[in-house]
Amino acid sequence: MTQLTPLFISSTEIVFILFIVIMIFGADKIPDIAKGMGKGMRSLKNATNDIKGEIKRSADNHGIDTDFTKDISQEIDKAKEEINNIEGAIRRKL
Repeated sequence: MTQLTPLFISSTEIVFILFIVIMIFGADKIPDIAKGMGKGMRSLKNATNDIKGEIKRSADNHGIDTDFTKDISQEIDKAKEEINNIEGAIRRKL
C-alpha cells in the first residue's frame, strides 16, 4: 500500500514543485519566502485566536451557554473514532 502524503501529493511531485520554485526564485530567495510565509501563517493564527477569544468573552458577558460546543466536539470525536475503527476493519479484510 502507498502512504498518503498531505494533499495527496507524491514525493516525485513535491520534488518537481521544489525544482520549479528554485528555478523561478533562486536558492537565495527561498529562505526569505519561507520566513514571510511563516510570519503570515502566524499572524493568521493569532487573528483567529483573537476572534475566538472575543466571541467567547462576548458570549460569557451575555450569559450565553457555550458548553454545547464541547458536547458537539465530543460527538464528532466519537464519530471519528468509529470511522477509524471501521476503516481499520476494512483494511484488515483487504
